[in-house]
Amino acid sequence: MARLFGTDGVRGVANSELTAELALNLGRSAAGVFAENSSDSATPGKPRFVIGKDTRISGDMLESALAAGLMSAGVDVIRIGILPTPAVAYLIRHLNADGGAMISASHNPVPDNGIKFFDADGFKLTDAVEDEIEARIARHEFSVPVGTAVGK
Repeated sequence: MARLFGTDGVRGVANSELTAELALNLGRSAAGVFAENSSDSATPGKPRFVIGKDTRISGDMLESALAAGLMSAGVDVIRIGILPTPAVAYLIRHLNADGGAMISASHNPVPDNGIKFFDADGFKLTDAVEDEIEARIARHEFSVPVGTAVGK
């Protein structure tokens, strides 16, 4: 499998390289990684995750897929809508979330989009954490809770 994460998250042409399926699997995989580190969360064992986006048309599709992946694996998602990237990083800390993501391709062409993940402090994930998210996707290692353990 080719490396998914580049210097600033996962990027590509929306619905071609960066598909809804990939966003779903990124959410499912990231959920497991963030769940292991949610002990300081407002809801221990059930991570909280913030998602923001820019105004690209593909943002709604990718946000929905990412949120579905996270919730299906037991993460509570807080969708904060259209905001600049620094606001997402700030709100992760302000809302005591375990992590977050910004859906944006920054200065890249309009057909492109990207998903940049942040840790609980609002910082870009380390390479090791990104590698673990990728490895879980490659192994199809996703948590599948039921009942009240599903995220909202």
